[in-house]
Amino acid sequence: MKIFLRHRWVFVCLCTALLSGTAQTEATEFKMQIDGDIGLGGYYTRSIVKDNPDALSALPYMDFKYSRMFARIDTFGVKTLEFGYGYLELAGRFSQDGFNTNVPELEGLEKRQNSIPLGVGTLQVTPIGGFMINAFHDINKSQGDVFEMIYGGRLRLPRVTLYPLLGAEYRSKEYVRYYYGISAIDAANSGYAAYEPAGAVTSLIGLIAEVRLTDDYYLNLNVRHRWLGDAIRRSPLVDQRYLDTGYIALSYRFR
Repeated sequence: MKIFLRHRWVFVCLCTALLSGTAQTEATEFKMQIDGDIGLGGYYTRSIVKDNPDALSALPYMDFKYSRMFARIDTFGVKTLEFGYGYLELAGRFSQDGFNTNVPELEGLEKRQNSIPLGVGTLQVTPIGGFMINAFHDINKSQGDVFEMIYGGRLRLPRVTLYPLLGAEYRSKEYVRYYYGISAIDAANSGYAAYEPAGAVTSLIGLIAEVRLTDDYYLNLNVRHRWLGDAIRRSPLVDQRYLDTGYIALSYRFR
């Protein structure tokens, strides 16, 4: 019973995703073949936590669909029922928001583990642009929620397609508290004053560039700039006002 109550948010979202589309038209046939880009990328994340280095890593780059399954860089899932200009989706996200505390500035604090966000979402590709909406629950340590909505436009040039991004993200108080709060135990062990933050809204702008090198190979670039919410920015563990991320990837396009 405790396990069910702890994850009731995910349970409700999954049921909603499956039931709310029953009045929609039957889904179109999904092809059993890869359609999209697969390659290798270099990923950068500016650290906002004291004494932690910026993260630079080489990871697979995936932006494709296969039947009902999809991969969108860091978000993976399954399309369920038709909904508006897209589908209701069961989704998860690859997250690297955890950080080590075995550095002088954070000595005595408990290590923050990466979240495991699971939930529902949709990608609505409309005549005026694309809207990506997701609601996640972290089933790992924080037990917090993340809601996001991102709008992407499109500008086509001869060999380059640009996608300007504009969006916002809400992180619940449980999520913010786990990563950027300071519990009474942490305060006693570290010397920091206790800090119990509320939820936080983070806004973002970004740009995706897709450069066609040949008919089959593409160069993909992405930069995003986020303004941290007050509850995160005021944390004694945080020494930045902004979070910058980006990647550059070379991919092969399957058709």
